[in-house]
Amino acid sequence: MKDYQQAFNQSLLALIISSTMVGGCAQESNDSTQRQQAQTHTAMSHPAPIATPKDVPVSDYQLKPHHAEMELSAPGQAQRLVKERQQFNQAKTMAGVMPMHRDERHLSSAPINNDKFASVVQNGNMVAAETPVSTFSIDVDTGSYSTTRRLINQGQLPAKNSVRVEELINYFSYDYPAPTDADVPFNVTTELAPSPYNQDTQLLRIGIKGYDIATGQLGASNLVLLLDVSGSMSSNDKLPLLKQALLMLSQQLSAQDKVSIVVYAGASGVVLDGVAGNDFTAISSALNQLNAQGGTNGSQGLQLAYQLAQKHFIENGINRVILATDGDFNLGMTNHQQLVDYVAAHSKTGIGLSTLGFGLGSGNGGYNDHLLEQLSNKANGQYAYIDTLNEARKVLVDQLSATLLTIAHDVKVQIEFNPAMVSEYRLIGYENRLLNRSDFNNDAVDAGEIGAGHSVTALYELRYNDSQNKLIDPLRYRASTTTDDKARAVSDEVAFLKLRYKAIGGQASQLLTYPITKQQQLSHLHQASDDLRFAAAVAGFGQLLNHNHYVHDTDYAKLITLAESAMGQDRFGYRHEFVQLLKNAKVLSMQSAEAMPASQVAKRVNPH
Repeated sequence: MKDYQQAFNQSLLALIISSTMVGGCAQESNDSTQRQQAQTHTAMSHPAPIATPKDVPVSDYQLKPHHAEMELSAPGQAQRLVKERQQFNQAKTMAGVMPMHRDERHLSSAPINNDKFASVVQNGNMVAAETPVSTFSIDVDTGSYSTTRRLINQGQLPAKNSVRVEELINYFSYDYPAPTDADVPFNVTTELAPSPYNQDTQLLRIGIKGYDIATGQLGASNLVLLLDVSGSMSSNDKLPLLKQALLMLSQQLSAQDKVSIVVYAGASGVVLDGVAGNDFTAISSALNQLNAQGGTNGSQGLQLAYQLAQKHFIENGINRVILATDGDFNLGMTNHQQLVDYVAAHSKTGIGLSTLGFGLGSGNGGYNDHLLEQLSNKANGQYAYIDTLNEARKVLVDQLSATLLTIAHDVKVQIEFNPAMVSEYRLIGYENRLLNRSDFNNDAVDAGEIGAGHSVTALYELRYNDSQNKLIDPLRYRASTTTDDKARAVSDEVAFLKLRYKAIGGQASQLLTYPITKQQQLSHLHQASDDLRFAAAVAGFGQLLNHNHYVHDTDYAKLITLAESAMGQDRFGYRHEFVQLLKNAKVLSMQSAEAMPASQVAKRVNPH
């Protein structure tokens, strides 16, 4: 069996390396180039040691040599990979070699490494008459989409309940109108149309658009790049990609900006100490000398990074630490809550933290998606996962203003559904952003931030009182109808939307309100905007990946059709790439179901 497995691995590797990605967008071309580089199975030689500033002793940056094994990924179109495996099995059978068992052959959705993706407890169906108010913090992170894309392109579905659906939705920009009032940092729009997920239900879209600022008008920035150079960062999709990404970032900076670089592995050290942002020679020279070796003492590097950020602090400017890593903190301060509390305390001093993830399936303890997401959440920053040079350009060039400049703090959403109109509702995603009803008016409660030009989308699925497909029976014993209930019954309001936010530098929140009326209701989904229909397709994708129990009337084929009908202008090709991702996930889902017992397949298809 061992000889067979080696033969299979060698043949499969040859097939994968020789295959060419098929797709219609520039990103897939970049993906292919990066992955082919990562597939070169040779030992990496370490460049010269990092040059440290004269005022930093060399002993402060002493990294233990460590030669990490190269990570060999298996990306490619899922359909082709499945076909090639089947052809290889047939060839072995003809040659008299025992074919693989079905459970060995199928592409599993089970975790195959030590990566840490927190399990999401999905939102349930709420009864408007009993719990009419829903409250949550906005979220502009996108890391869950990029990690999902990476896994699927490697032939693996994400683990059940590991996908943060709101991060999939908000990975894409939407054509929401920009604010026209200079005193309000964002504009809010709503839309109401039939839902594609269940019969006799409606989909409510809430769209928020922040005002945009050109990169040249951002003002002075004080950026401290905190870089993981531990041994696990040696593969091409990690430290080499990180260097390229930061070179792209540095080309967007000017003389008024300050750039510092702190590295950490077994120990930490300063590589650059507040050089001018336009000193591209110094920045590129420092980055090019970095090499991967040693353990992962991230907490020590974090402390040093904040010291430099405070040293070069710019009043009324952008002060931010950007943490880039492939894994967990396994030396120094390793407790999750301690780290979160540490960055949250420093955010109150005006220094934010953004996190960039690189690589999957390696490193000591694996990639910690959950930690990077929580660190950015509590430090007025954003979390993105960089798997290709195209993704680096998206985050650090095209959306640099949104990545660096926050235009509103502690943005909270609260919506009250009218029980005289609405019987049930369900918030799609935002499970780890839920707030108590009383938190909405409590300015001491932390919430999410919006960056310049950011768009934020939230979706609710709801049922009206005349729906024939209610999931929850009405109570037998109900209080008598009051005068207020009768007044609401006469009203045409479906819900009442409220937002709170803090202006930059402000301590007291501002309140915005928007009624949502039955007059906004569209009769057919095809009448809705491209943005609502595309967001619905993306949200449906996330719910299918999470095996959501509340999605009954949709599947991958329907979502593909829906997404293809709502491409819009798609300036950068991200929507077209998403359709290809849907098609790959469809094949992987079918392959996974093929190896599943019939009883489990029936349960997945019809959970009830």
